[in-house]
Amino acid sequence: MLVNLRSFKQKVRHNQKKMNRFLKKIEKNPPKGLDELAEKIDAEVWKEVDCLSCANCCKTMSPTFTMKDLKRIAAHFNVSIKEFKEKWLYFEEEDGDWMNKKQPCQFLNLSNNMCSIYEVRPDDCAGFPHLKKKKMVDYIHVHQQNITYCPATYKMVEKLTEALTA
Repeated sequence: MLVNLRSFKQKVRHNQKKMNRFLKKIEKNPPKGLDELAEKIDAEVWKEVDCLSCANCCKTMSPTFTMKDLKRIAAHFNVSIKEFKEKWLYFEEEDGDWMNKKQPCQFLNLSNNMCSIYEVRPDDCAGFPHLKKKKMVDYIHVHQQNITYCPATYKMVEKLTEALTA
C-alpha cells in the first residue's frame, strides 16, 4: 500500500504520546509471547506498507556507519575509508558515530526512492526499522523514536496496541 506522508505525519502528531506511553508500559512489564506476536505483526505490516512509496527514513534520518560498513562501501566506490568519510560523513562526537553529512541521504534516488548502494548499504539501513528483533523489549526505545519517522513502525505499534488491549 502506498504511504501518504502527510497523512502519516498527522497521525503521528495525534497519537505519538499515547503510543509512547503504551510502549513504556510494555517495556516495564513485557507480556508473555511478545516476541512471537511481533513476528506475526511484522508479516502483517509489510502487506500494508510500501517502503518505496515513502523513504522517509532516508529523507530524514542518518544511519550509523560501522567499520564493517565503511570498508564495504568504500571498496564499492574503490576509494579509501578516509576518502569515503571525508566526502560523505561526519563524526558525531556525542555518540561516537559516523553519520551522513546531509539529508536526504546522498545515496537516495529521489525520483524513485531507491538506494543507489542497496547491495552494500549500511547494516543499520538493512535492519531498519528493526521490527522483529529477537528480544523486542530491548528495542522499545528504538520503536519509540521510529514511530515518528517510519509508517511501518507506526503500524506495528498500532497493531500491537490492538492485539494487547483487545
